[in-house]
Amino acid sequence: MGKKIVLLGTGAQGSTVAQRMDEEPNVDVIVCADYDKKAVDDLTRIMKKGKGEVVDASKLDDVVRVCQGADLVVNALPLAFGKNVLEAALAVGAHYQDFAAPEQIIDEYENDQWVEGIEYMFKEYGPRFEAIGKLAVVGTGSAPGLICAATRVAVRDLDSCDTIYNNVYEGVEAKRFQPYWWSPVTALSDMSEEGYAYIDGKIVRTPAFGLEIFRKYDYLDEEVRMVEHCHDEPVYYGMHADTHFKGAKNAYFKYGGVGIDFAEPLSRAGLLSKDEETVNGRTVVPFEVILSHLPPAPKTREELQAILDEGIVSDTGCMVVEAIGKKDGKDVRVEVHVYAPGLVESFERSGISAEMYITGQGGALFTKLFANDKYDQTGLITSDMLTDAEVDYYFESAAELDITLEKKIVEL
Repeated sequence: MGKKIVLLGTGAQGSTVAQRMDEEPNVDVIVCADYDKKAVDDLTRIMKKGKGEVVDASKLDDVVRVCQGADLVVNALPLAFGKNVLEAALAVGAHYQDFAAPEQIIDEYENDQWVEGIEYMFKEYGPRFEAIGKLAVVGTGSAPGLICAATRVAVRDLDSCDTIYNNVYEGVEAKRFQPYWWSPVTALSDMSEEGYAYIDGKIVRTPAFGLEIFRKYDYLDEEVRMVEHCHDEPVYYGMHADTHFKGAKNAYFKYGGVGIDFAEPLSRAGLLSKDEETVNGRTVVPFEVILSHLPPAPKTREELQAILDEGIVSDTGCMVVEAIGKKDGKDVRVEVHVYAPGLVESFERSGISAEMYITGQGGALFTKLFANDKYDQTGLITSDMLTDAEVDYYFESAAELDITLEKKIVEL
């Protein structure tokens, strides 16, 4: 008998997972649940195995209701609902997958408890999933997610690791004003906050837009600048440095491109502040004012077609892992380059943007491991903690979607 997957959240990421699982022979039913009935209906209408449900994810009982009988619960909802979905998966005895890391699970959660929230997630939920023989995997998009699995590939060729860089450059630019191809509020929040890095064996905060690096890769037209960016990966790698990353002492997530070029001057001018201020007798929050003027990320085929018809300025980018350390007594740098369809190719293939393609498809590959019983673990893990066999299956499946890796080893 095939599996029943319950998918909560029918946005771009969730919809991609649903459609990919609709093609899996080991899956019989995909319950697509969201607060937005139209979004649910639009998705299930184009599926063979889809069943729609309306759910209020703020109510645990309602989440438990739609998750009944699930083999796997996939959470593609905002972070605020993470605790309810985790608890629901446990209540019905299902595996769990989350695109993010639902670290907002501590009562009276504060932003400065982010690392503590991840630690609490391992401590509190890992043993509970292990006790029922199930697995929870969190951070399963493109970054974190795909890039974490690629980082595991990079460190394989080292005897010991000193420093890891995860470098992402977004060079997709349309003639239309479209600075972000994913959630603008998430993008601006991540860019304007202090980042996280693992430096000299400690997880530390780093200045927004700081610690710049420059890289020139063969497929980029010019040398590009990348800076600190508030992301999960350095925290994960720091927590698992000895068990999964050959004793790494340093880890960074660097980001660059059109979005950074747009956000950095706004931040320097104080326009990404979330504090209230009075301007000409009116109380405003600069961040909210800026956000109100930004277009949402395009989702539909029609929106994307209109953008393409108006013209594209640039359709480039990179996702590169650099792992620096020792091999046979020599200092080496292992580079793993991730290749995936760009905007035009993603639209031609699937009617979606490049951001939707790599994030949604990257997430669906983690779901595919569940669907085909390829996980050999229980408890709770982040996406950097796959076994070597799980990593290999992930990228074998990714190649079928034209998401591929190229490895280069450079002696230093």
